[in-house]
Amino acid sequence: MATATCPPESSRADRPAIARSLLLALGLAAGGGVLATPSLELELGRVEHPAFVIDGLRVALGAEGGPARLAIGRLAVGERSWENLSLHCADFRLAGGELRCRGGKLEAPGLLGQAAVEAELDPARRSGRLTLVTPGGERIRAEAAPDGRVRVSFSAVGVSHLVQWMPALAGWQTSGRFDGVAEYAPGGRITLSGRLADAAFASEDGLRAAEGVALELDLTATPQGEGWRWQGQVAWTAGEAYLHPLYLTAGPVLDAAGSVDGGMLAVDRATLNLEGVRSIAARGRYDLSAGRLVGAALSVAEADLAVVGPRYLAPILMPARADALQFSGRMSAGIELEGGEPVALDAAFDEAAGGLASGALGFGPLSGRLAWRADAPTEARLSVGGGHWQKLALGPFELVARLHGERVAVDRVEIPVLDGALVLDRVELARGPHGWSGTGGMVVEPISMKRLTEAVGLPEMSGVLAASLPSLRVAPGEIALDGALVISVFDGYVQATRLRVLEPFGVAAHAFADVEARRLDLAQLTDTFSFGSVTGYIDADVRGLELVRWRPVRFDAWVASSPGRYKKRISQRAVENISALGGAGAAAALQRTFLGIFDTFGYSELGLSCVLEGGVCYMSGLADAAGGGFYLVRGGGIPALNVIGYNRRVDWNELVDRLQRVISTNTAPVVQ
Repeated sequence: MATATCPPESSRADRPAIARSLLLALGLAAGGGVLATPSLELELGRVEHPAFVIDGLRVALGAEGGPARLAIGRLAVGERSWENLSLHCADFRLAGGELRCRGGKLEAPGLLGQAAVEAELDPARRSGRLTLVTPGGERIRAEAAPDGRVRVSFSAVGVSHLVQWMPALAGWQTSGRFDGVAEYAPGGRITLSGRLADAAFASEDGLRAAEGVALELDLTATPQGEGWRWQGQVAWTAGEAYLHPLYLTAGPVLDAAGSVDGGMLAVDRATLNLEGVRSIAARGRYDLSAGRLVGAALSVAEADLAVVGPRYLAPILMPARADALQFSGRMSAGIELEGGEPVALDAAFDEAAGGLASGALGFGPLSGRLAWRADAPTEARLSVGGGHWQKLALGPFELVARLHGERVAVDRVEIPVLDGALVLDRVELARGPHGWSGTGGMVVEPISMKRLTEAVGLPEMSGVLAASLPSLRVAPGEIALDGALVISVFDGYVQATRLRVLEPFGVAAHAFADVEARRLDLAQLTDTFSFGSVTGYIDADVRGLELVRWRPVRFDAWVASSPGRYKKRISQRAVENISALGGAGAAAALQRTFLGIFDTFGYSELGLSCVLEGGVCYMSGLADAAGGGFYLVRGGGIPALNVIGYNRRVDWNELVDRLQRVISTNTAPVVQ
């Protein structure tokens, strides 16, 4: 046996000598009787090429027509590498300058697996053929023509092999097959055309998946300077995909062109044919070495919201009930990005509207234009046709906003609400590192409480809702009102001051306020909430009100009859309900005997306080009474009735349940 060995670390200067030695050895093996030994073995430590690196290359040639073997310890292409690759030919011939391998077997763990090999090579004519067939029926056939053309055909090749070239897919489940042709022409032009069929994928988290996908591919690349010019078309002809939260189906066609040069991928033109949109165009640049988007622009022209809204907007706006939304009108938009950040945005709306299919919620139609630039002042001018939530209706209004980078300013906008209006004045907002913040004023012009309560499904109330908030402050996770929110109701008013809300739209919303009510008509109040009949007026103060998730957790409240002379009567039903709130034995035994005789009783004053702390309401009344009780109602007139409470500690949730049962059933509560 003859053996030729090269050092493990071959320098560039050694490679011509190595190549000559290898060719000489192959020539000796092909010379028939010239070769004195029955076999030849070559070992090269390392072979480097701009496209690949080979370590541990070994070639073993047997006698003419005998077996031959090529082994590679490690093959590296870019950042990917494979080990222990080998090619074994059962019938190897090298005669007359032609090389032939019959009955070959390729072992390529992690790359192609196993494959049967048939190969013919004529170096003199620079032509040859290579066929690979895997046990699964995948076939790759390469043909090199004397004029320099190379043609590679693929038949039923599994897309799972892409995982070896795209590490980002390592955690994905992929399947499918590719049939097509790749060609190389003299001058460097490369084309690829074919069909990807029955493709499927699924991410580890299940948020991205597809099945039954079919793609038609047609790609071309030509050399340009140090890089390439490319163009191609991809048509999605079958299948479906879920890319959370969007559900997509076949139909889109992508047509694009660009270049690759110096590690920079440029998309000069890309158009997407999508149902419901007149045109979608994009361009951009991507730094392949750094893995970042340098710049991009995307435009959408005349999107029919009735078509694209349910498919692409609804799953984002309402993922759990996307089928409940409907849209109409048209929209066009364009956005530019630099370094991954938006620098320009334009949008135009033409009678755009949306809402729930049930009709319970709707907004629009909206028409107008919005222009925004990161480094220049612009304007948004929109006309809103109105909106509604159940029976709560908004009238038409105009919105004009000044935009400049991260700042938005609105001088004044008046939004009709039922028979009143919500007026925003001198609103200025700015976005910082932690979110939006700003100031503004708000006025609620009188809205009928009767119409408002009917619209939102509350018990009917009389009076009006009005508010004046000259200074409203917004900060990341916080809304604060400087001023008073005033509701004129039940012939009196309720006023909230020092109102502050933390995380208003979060799951842990936290609110603080002081509430004051003056001269509320008890007849209207008790009749509205089915509490029993009480005539007269009351005042109330709630200091240090704190709500968590919109439920009270702390306050100091006092409710008492208003000062002054007026008719003061209380019904038997109201007495029973007040007695229940005061705890067991709230009416004296002697006084209970009157309950079955009279329908109403006179009183001189009533009062109740509750300090809520730690889920317990610490109760008291007008004054202490004998036996450790406290007066809730002092009798007055004929017949007179005192109501005395004895339970000074009441579980807050139980107290709320009692009150809700009283209001909902209008029956006497059970006092234990």
